[in-house]
Amino acid sequence: MPSAIVLIVDAYVRLNDRISLDDLRIQRRKLAVDLKARTGFDCRTTIQQIEEDIIVIEAGLARLDGAATS
Repeated sequence: MPSAIVLIVDAYVRLNDRISLDDLRIQRRKLAVDLKARTGFDCRTTIQQIEEDIIVIEAGLARLDGAATS
């Protein structure tokens, strides 16, 4: 079963909604920076998941780029 982020990215790609994908990527990046700055908490697992989300989002953006050049 695909993860939620995969389903969300797929929907944005089908809708050709680059702005929402960019916003999602920015939000995830900010969240990762904030969690990395935290002290006293072990956020490694959460940070890893967020970084995986970013990879999925960037793959969706690449799909949009590929569709635009075709």
